[in-house]
Amino acid sequence: MHFYPIDRYYQGQKDNKLTMTAEQTKTPSLASDVAQDPASLLAWQMTMGADEAIGDEPVDRFVAAPQPVAAPNVAARNAADTKVPTNNGPRPVVAQPVQSIAGASSEKATELAAAAATLDELKAAMSRFDGGLLKRSAKNLVFAGGTVGAPVMVIGEAPGAEDDRQGKPFVGASGQLLDKMLVAAGFSRDTNVYLTTLLPWRPLGGSRKPDPAVAGMCLPFVQRHIELAKPKMIILLGAVPAKALLETTDGITRLRGKWKTISLGGNDTPCLPIYNPDYLMRQPHLKGLAWRDLLAAKQKFIEVTA
Repeated sequence: MHFYPIDRYYQGQKDNKLTMTAEQTKTPSLASDVAQDPASLLAWQMTMGADEAIGDEPVDRFVAAPQPVAAPNVAARNAADTKVPTNNGPRPVVAQPVQSIAGASSEKATELAAAAATLDELKAAMSRFDGGLLKRSAKNLVFAGGTVGAPVMVIGEAPGAEDDRQGKPFVGASGQLLDKMLVAAGFSRDTNVYLTTLLPWRPLGGSRKPDPAVAGMCLPFVQRHIELAKPKMIILLGAVPAKALLETTDGITRLRGKWKTISLGGNDTPCLPIYNPDYLMRQPHLKGLAWRDLLAAKQKFIEVTA
């Protein structure tokens, strides 16, 4: 059974009334009662089995219906025409002092580092240094942390994400592991440890294995950093600082646990390469070797501070 439009039903009712007798019009029929209430009419048709609604003309559903064209908003257009004009000219810009930036090269880094006579001057020189994409991709300069003048200097590879946000070295998850390792061996950044990284800026994408050219660009700064900090011993975390400062191509597996010497500024400083805490978090089975290296560092600390 099909559903017929209500307006056609009403028209049929009007035609029927014209042919009804006076007696018939006195007794209302069911159809006339239903016709007075569209909701009742719909319920009646559903009861009679109507399961489909159709119109007077067939509709091709495969042809997209034309989109209605919105009427122009006359009121809004009139309001725009009568809007009071405002001053849309350029805002005045207050001139800021220009900070000179040095070019990005190992030669320029060597020049700036050599001119620094204190740690504060070195930090200022690194802030002025261009640094190329390495510096521009980072949020902050990560210079150093821990205790200035401490006998133990720890040098890592590069700042992590949290280090970059705070501008401090070893404050993320790997830094927390490093603190636990140092405390277990009798060291602490609050008393006898000074920390920094070979790369003072976080590399793009967080890669901690920088291109040799990038490491070479930053090397003069960390070398001058060692000269100014004057530690009695150095702990190198990972292959990146170990290869750069020891001028070797050996990996950390060959270098770890073996004492080396860094000669800078007329001073020979013993240094010990060990596994990076970040690497130990991915390879926890190597923590035993790292603990053995820290015990060796503890013994050396007793000797150099006696």
